[in-house]
Amino acid sequence: MTIGRILVGLAVAAIMAVWILVPTAIYRSGSAALPAFTRLVTPGPLSASHAFVEASCESCHAPHRGVAASRCIACHADNAALLARQPTVFHATIGDCRGCHVEHFGRDRQPTAMQHDVLNAVASRQAGQAERATQSALDCASCHGTKDRHIGMLGRDCGACHELTQWTIAAFRHPSPRSTDCAQCHQPPPSHYMGHFHMVSRMIAGQVHAQVDQCHLCHQTTAWNDIKGVGWYKHH
Repeated sequence: MTIGRILVGLAVAAIMAVWILVPTAIYRSGSAALPAFTRLVTPGPLSASHAFVEASCESCHAPHRGVAASRCIACHADNAALLARQPTVFHATIGDCRGCHVEHFGRDRQPTAMQHDVLNAVASRQAGQAERATQSALDCASCHGTKDRHIGMLGRDCGACHELTQWTIAAFRHPSPRSTDCAQCHQPPPSHYMGHFHMVSRMIAGQVHAQVDQCHLCHQTTAWNDIKGVGWYKHH
């Protein structure tokens, strides 16, 4: 046996020993048992919120499996503020934290990056379906119902127009300024259902007989406060 083969054998044996002994030590005593090894393998500092567990990798990581959702849930399951808000209540059943919450990027960085495609994949799995490329597996209104700019006028099937990556619609073109069907999409503000509309709004626009749903008689399509014959009008 040559010296080279001996050295290779010793190197392999050393690697195997480390491969076995390091996990064994961490299983038994936690990452504090091997502080030098922990410092060597850490990819970067945790965010300020999680800095207190920086020396305890097992708070989040399961050996050989990476970040374990069950360990995140153990700390955050009783977050009443999170579970009380409509946009974030889905955390009660999501069961997958790694897709949106990524750590080790430094103290000043928030460890959250909203990834709707991750939520879609999880929702598809929970429904027993193959992962979808669109958000059809998601119930968008369950999170965005209180921020619906369409005020419920376009229903709950957000996926019919919007994609996962952005809320804007590249193919959308506003109807002609000559259109008279504005009320199909635009809900009049509460003031238009009160005396303010009759005593002030109609008088300013010079349309004393305008009805609430006849937006086109007073407004222009450049902006809601660009009034025909008046120009840019500051209401308040």
